[in-house]
Amino acid sequence: MSCQTWQAKLDLYLDGELSSDGMRAFDAHVRTCPSCAADGLARVQMKRAIKTAGQRYSPSADFRRRVQKSIAAKPQRSWTLNWRFATVAVVLLVAVGLAGTLLRRQGLARERIFTEVADLHVASMAGNTPVDVVSTDRHTVKPWFQGRIPFSFNLPELQGSDFSLIGGRVAYLNQAPGAQLVYQIRKHKISVFIFQDQLIRDGLSDNSDVSRKAAFSAGTWSQDGLRYFLIGDAAADDLRNLEILLKNAAKG
Repeated sequence: MSCQTWQAKLDLYLDGELSSDGMRAFDAHVRTCPSCAADGLARVQMKRAIKTAGQRYSPSADFRRRVQKSIAAKPQRSWTLNWRFATVAVVLLVAVGLAGTLLRRQGLARERIFTEVADLHVASMAGNTPVDVVSTDRHTVKPWFQGRIPFSFNLPELQGSDFSLIGGRVAYLNQAPGAQLVYQIRKHKISVFIFQDQLIRDGLSDNSDVSRKAAFSAGTWSQDGLRYFLIGDAAADDLRNLEILLKNAAKG
């Protein structure tokens, strides 16, 4: 069920006018949907503000008696609605809080992984031998990794591009073995790290995301069960162009 369908029932949910099964289903939904939870909480706050504004003027004793007489046949409805209203508010507050905590944790996990990838790149560039297999031929570099890492991958054909392959080495992230490939464009070097996605995907999206981070441009994506990282001091557009080459190579 789409969020638009849930949104159409939001006021009924807040007023406690859904069936018991409907209320339980909505409770479960807002615990996992930050958008609906936030919208619901905003409406709860608005209803509370309206209620507060409506209490600024006290009714006369005669008016109060007439209202009480008119609702005497339904003495429990007001209490029931207030109870449901309070329950809904608590559910929404918990859902929003949990969603915020989850997003913060994902952000921290993502930053930690990018920091470790940056450290791997800097350490290899600072060494006397940044790669263990030195070759510009992808047909030499790719077979070198066989038996050294538990997966295989394809490398792009660079003819006609501005990139050149320097070589590769085995790298480790979260104690998982993977491949580090070093490319050069003009005077800039770019590291391409490839790992098994299921071992390190915490906080990372499946789609491409290349941006500037401090002194480096960096990005990551997931494809065919593998997690790719690009990082280097080249421009973000250069990394995006290399990403396109790698994605096309992986397809085929």
